[in-house]
Amino acid sequence: MIEFWLVPIVFLTSSLTAVIGMGGGVLLITLMPGLVPPAAIIPVHACTQLASNVSRAAFGWRAIDPTIIPAFTIGAVAGAWLGGEIYASLNLHWLPTLMGVLILLFTWVPLPLLRGGGQSALAVLGFYQTSLGMLVGATGPLGAAILMQRNTQRDWLVVNTALYMTLNHGLRVAAFAAIGFSFSDYWQLIGAMVVAGIAGSWLGTHLRVLVPQVQFHRWFRWLVTLLAVRMILLPLL
Repeated sequence: MIEFWLVPIVFLTSSLTAVIGMGGGVLLITLMPGLVPPAAIIPVHACTQLASNVSRAAFGWRAIDPTIIPAFTIGAVAGAWLGGEIYASLNLHWLPTLMGVLILLFTWVPLPLLRGGGQSALAVLGFYQTSLGMLVGATGPLGAAILMQRNTQRDWLVVNTALYMTLNHGLRVAAFAAIGFSFSDYWQLIGAMVVAGIAGSWLGTHLRVLVPQVQFHRWFRWLVTLLAVRMILLPLL
């Protein structure tokens, strides 16, 4: 039952995201290859992250900004459809390599600048995050960059990042079910990971007030880089 090593990993990565607002999903998905079959990596990740983000938004519900929902959802629905079509045509043996390459690009290549945090930028964000999320699972910091143009307060950013990622992961779970992925085959693992994710969100929410707003990104980028290189090499071993 080697895949159940993912349960404590989910707890730790969910706690990290609740504290700093990003990063946990990327770390989790870079550790999943080798623990679950390639075809299950992104669907199981999406299901687990859905629960983690729902709980993180719920624990900080006072900071929720519902005005970001409509435009993001429109873009995300289109993105889920396109990403599902591409995913269904992939050779899943090489999926970890593709994911590793894309994660390296998201980590080190400057993202295109979307000016403003208005409704059009949110729609583009929804399309980008959801379509590429169907292929790579975790899609980098573009969302945080857009939301920071609306509000830079950490609690607002953490909670509303969780809100839009709830929509993102919910649509992706629905898309994977529609193209035939059987979540029931992994119900025990998913259930344990969901519980761990919620517990991590609870702990991280309470730790957030104790952790200063320091710069985590430098060490985080190198850690993600090492794990992404492992993903790229794994199908070759």
